[in-house]
Amino acid sequence: MTGTGQHKQGKYYNLIWRWHFYAGLCVAPFLVILSLTGAIYLFNDEINDVLYPELRFASGVETSQPPSRLITAVEKVYPGSHVTRIYMPTAPERTAELFVTTAKDESLRVFVDPPTATVLGSYVYATTLIGLADRLHGSLMLGDFGDAIVELAACWALVMVVTGFYLWFPRRQKTGNWWPRFHLRGRAWWKDIHKITGLYTAALIVFLVISGLPWATVWGNKVLSPLINAAGLGYPDGTRRPLGASRHIHHQDLPWTLQQAPIPESDDTQSMSPLTIDRVADILQAQGMQAYRLFLPQESKSVYMAYTYPNQPEGQRTLHIDRYSGEILGDIPFDKYGSAAKAVEWGVAIHMGNYFGFANQILMLIPCIAIVGMVISGVVMWWRRKPEKEFGAPPALQSPPLSWPFITTAVLMMVCFPLFGASVLLILLGEALWGFVM
Repeated sequence: MTGTGQHKQGKYYNLIWRWHFYAGLCVAPFLVILSLTGAIYLFNDEINDVLYPELRFASGVETSQPPSRLITAVEKVYPGSHVTRIYMPTAPERTAELFVTTAKDESLRVFVDPPTATVLGSYVYATTLIGLADRLHGSLMLGDFGDAIVELAACWALVMVVTGFYLWFPRRQKTGNWWPRFHLRGRAWWKDIHKITGLYTAALIVFLVISGLPWATVWGNKVLSPLINAAGLGYPDGTRRPLGASRHIHHQDLPWTLQQAPIPESDDTQSMSPLTIDRVADILQAQGMQAYRLFLPQESKSVYMAYTYPNQPEGQRTLHIDRYSGEILGDIPFDKYGSAAKAVEWGVAIHMGNYFGFANQILMLIPCIAIVGMVISGVVMWWRRKPEKEFGAPPALQSPPLSWPFITTAVLMMVCFPLFGASVLLILLGEALWGFVM
């Protein structure tokens, strides 16, 4: 490429480099947090087994006391408390996990040995290593504001992947740099490590971002879920009826597909006493439900809701049971999900390292390590390149070049990810006022 074409290509390179630099500078700290907490959460069961073996392992006898005995045992140890849900054991050697609100309104997770109904202990999930990682990963422990920051960081990570690939793509040579050149020294060596790491992990990083975004408050709850549900590609049509709001259920604790699905109400006009939890357990057993998670009704119109959440989402199933009559008001297996919802559930299972065991965990660990490595190498490259007492950003352009592919890609991303689009508009406003990006 010569003459004007080469000059134009150089301008594109500098423009992309500048966006890549500033995007990395802004989101790198958040990407490190997401990567480290994600890596921890990938091994949540293994870590909890090591940290809390006395709580997580039962006596191993296959017989189990009825749920009412488990609840009674907990209420004796924690007077004035009430149980809101129960996670039944996933294997004979595992304990039952009961979610308890104490008399002081403290939320505990209490572990009970199913064969003996012995309370083994409890913890406050939010203060455990896994709980802290979970809260940091989802919202930086800043609520919806932190959730928005996480979503923005994820979206800008996509920008960094695209711009990074553009910067790597060979132009004046016939073949690209496919392997790190270990004979290099200094900044050149760090640059090789940075771009080659990105080259071979870009697809995994993009997958992590795309499969994690459905959980974001703005894009997941306000954009993706309403769209696919309206198109009939989300939760099943059979659940669309005049239903209650189920205020006692935390929607974020449900499978993603059902987080915005309506939930039935029990008919409290009948002159019937509420079912015992043991009777509900019999109904669930007759329906073939095992290792389920059961929400207990907290209001007169609330239902019993039980669902299975295995490592492979094909085994997901949710039942809604009238708390008075025992009628099954809803039965939602995975095969009734819409195609988009199935894709999201598969993505979530792989994202969390659940779908194909230890190999899945290692596969998802690779991009987590790669992101941290690229942030470190990027900082080193910048520090070695920048002049003393100067910021060292890539040079600004007097007349930045634009093209239809560039504009189209940017507009599509802004439309698909509204929060990201808003951040770009703010950046362009800053550019117009202070000229620090282009």
